[in-house]
Amino acid sequence: MSEREPKPKRPPRAVDVAAAAEVSIATVSRVFNSPEKVAPPIRERVLAAAKAMGWMPHAAGSALARRRSSIVGAVIPTLDNEVFAAQVGAMQTAFAERGITLLLSCFNYNQDQARSDVQAMLARGVEALAIVGESHKPDLFADIQARHIPYVVTYSHRPGSPHPCIGFDNRQAFRKIARHLLDDGHEVIGVIIQPTTGNDRVADRLDGIRDALAERGLGIRPQHLYEGEWSIDFGRQSVRAMLETAPRPTALICGNDYLAIGALLEARAMGLAVPRDLAITGFDDIAISRQMDPPLTTMHIDNHEIGRRAAAYLLSCLQGESPTPAPPLVPTLVLRGTTGALAPARGA
Repeated sequence: MSEREPKPKRPPRAVDVAAAAEVSIATVSRVFNSPEKVAPPIRERVLAAAKAMGWMPHAAGSALARRRSSIVGAVIPTLDNEVFAAQVGAMQTAFAERGITLLLSCFNYNQDQARSDVQAMLARGVEALAIVGESHKPDLFADIQARHIPYVVTYSHRPGSPHPCIGFDNRQAFRKIARHLLDDGHEVIGVIIQPTTGNDRVADRLDGIRDALAERGLGIRPQHLYEGEWSIDFGRQSVRAMLETAPRPTALICGNDYLAIGALLEARAMGLAVPRDLAITGFDDIAISRQMDPPLTTMHIDNHEIGRRAAAYLLSCLQGESPTPAPPLVPTLVLRGTTGALAPARGA
């Protein structure tokens, strides 16, 4: 009588993870669905047991059992802005060449949504993550670090950041824009910018403007600062309201090109000559900025390069290397027709 074939080993189950970690099945479920409700030592124990067994809930289980999912996640605010679309496109190209799938999340500037999306990606077994910005709930980064997967923060390169960053110094970039306008003779400068709450990049940009003005003993008047959605409409509304105040600004710094385009369109609708009556600057150098009349002075960012560098960093990590993030990019101030030396006051 021949020996029986050995019974195939069954896949691990949640009950096995619970037994190995000496916790209940409910605790295992909480670790993967609501990790903030589990004490860090217990969470680490469960994650270690799950990893050792190759277990993950639902679709990610088979991926972890193979020890590779060939999935990398990108967490961005929106695809409505071509800036982030360019980063994603460059990452997609780099990962596709290695047979890696890029999983995309758009969190719409909502920190709760960002964390929920990251948790969902981790449950799917992503091997690495690229996340726009540092201003997220601390638990988001804790969740990633608890899984011991590589990640990188994009569009930020703040000195002293605890995270690996691929991007540029937002504060320094806007300090440069403000200094240029000051050198052109402008002293009453208005600002239209995206919301600073929950957005480290925008907060740093506003700080950079304030730094440059403070160097000349100046500041931003409260009536000359408008925070709101990054849209052409908000740019139009803000510049009209701002120009009804006294003193009227002679120059305007906008947080992105969409806001600047709105400001330019509204200024011209009000019968103002740009830049004689009002100088305007944008940021990002989106394609339409050079097609405006006059073309928009702005700051050029190589968004494709940010995506390429982020992908290269994560790929090196996945190969077992310990790469150093690339040095910060240096944005280029592109001078076009919406800025110029301050014209002498009429009648002077």
